[in-house]
Amino acid sequence: MTLVVSLSGVVTRVLPFQVPLPLIQIAIGALLAWPTFGLHVEFDPELFLVLFIPPLLFADGWKTPTREFIEHGREIFGLALALVVVTVVGIGYLIYWIVPGIPLIPAFALAAVLSPTDAVALSGIVGEGRIPKKIMGILQGEALMNDASGLVSLKFAVAVAMGTMVFTVGGATVEFFKVAVGGILAGFVVSWLYGRSMRFLSRWGGDEPATQIVLLFLLPFASYLIAEHIGFSGILAAVAAGMTITRSGVMRSAPLAMRLRANSTWAMLEFVFNGMVFLLLGLQLPDILSSSLVAAEADPNVETWMLFTDIVLIYAALMLVRFGWLWTMRKLSQRFLKKKPMEFGSWTTRELLISSVAGVRGA
Repeated sequence: MTLVVSLSGVVTRVLPFQVPLPLIQIAIGALLAWPTFGLHVEFDPELFLVLFIPPLLFADGWKTPTREFIEHGREIFGLALALVVVTVVGIGYLIYWIVPGIPLIPAFALAAVLSPTDAVALSGIVGEGRIPKKIMGILQGEALMNDASGLVSLKFAVAVAMGTMVFTVGGATVEFFKVAVGGILAGFVVSWLYGRSMRFLSRWGGDEPATQIVLLFLLPFASYLIAEHIGFSGILAAVAAGMTITRSGVMRSAPLAMRLRANSTWAMLEFVFNGMVFLLLGLQLPDILSSSLVAAEADPNVETWMLFTDIVLIYAALMLVRFGWLWTMRKLSQRFLKKKPMEFGSWTTRELLISSVAGVRGA
C-alpha cells in the first residue's frame, strides 16, 4: 500500500489535467479492489481510527494558527456546534421521509454521521492555496472541532434507538461538554507531560533527535487512547495536543537538528497516512456498491435508481442547509453585531457558496 501511495503522486504529475491527489488514490484503490485484480484488505474501523486519525489530526492541530483559531472562535463554534445540531434534525427528517422503512431515530443517527465535516478529507482534497485564507482558516477550525458534537449526536441517537437512554436537551448538553472539554484537557495534559519529559531527557541524556522524534510520534496516540479510555473525545485530545505543542514552545526550544528532522518526518508521515486513508476508502468502494445493489434488488420496496437519487438528494440538502446557515449568520451579523461583526458579515455570496461546497464530508 505504501508503494501505491508513493506512485499515486507520480500519476498526478503525468496526467495532462489537474486532479486532486486523494481522488486519484480513491480511484486507484477502487481499481485494485475490482474483481480483475482482486486485492482485498480487511477493514477494521476501530483499528483505522487508532492508526491513522490521531497523527493526522495532531498534525492539523500543530499547523493551525492558534491566534486565528481564537479570533474566529464565534464562527468556528457556530458551525461546529449549532450547525451540526440543525443538520442532524433537518437531514434526519429528510432521510426519514425519502428512505422507505427507516425509523426516525436511525435516520437521526445517519444524519449525525454525515453532519460533521472531516479535517483529514478537507486538508487532503482541498489542499493549500485553493481557497481564500480567511475561509480556509474557519473551515479547518470547524473540521477539527465538530467531531465532538457529531459523535454526541450519534451516541444519543443510538442509545435512544436501543432503548437505553431517554433524550433530554440538558443531558445532551452536559454530555457534549463532558466529551469535548474532557478531550481537550486530556490532550493538553499529555502534551504538557511530553514537554516536561523532553526537558528531563535533554538535561540527563543529552539531545538525541531520534529519541525525541519517536516520543513526539507517540504523543497523538497517547492523547487519543488515554482520552478514549476515560470516556472523552480522543479526536479532540489529539487536536489539542497538536495545538498545545505549537503554543508551549517545546518545539521552538528544541535543538535545530531535532526540529529539522521532526518537520521532514511529519511531512513524510502525513503524505503516507493521508494516502492510505483514501486508498483504503477506494478499496472498500466496490464491496459497498455491490452489497448495496444486491440488497436493493432483493427488497421489492426499493428500486436501484432510488439509491442514487437518495444520495444526490441528501448531499444537495447538506449543501443547502449549510448555505442557509451561513447566509443567516451573515444577515444576523450585519444587523445585530455592527460593532464587532462576525467574519461572515463581510463575505460575498460567492464566498458563502465556496464555504458550503468546501465542507468536505469524510464519512
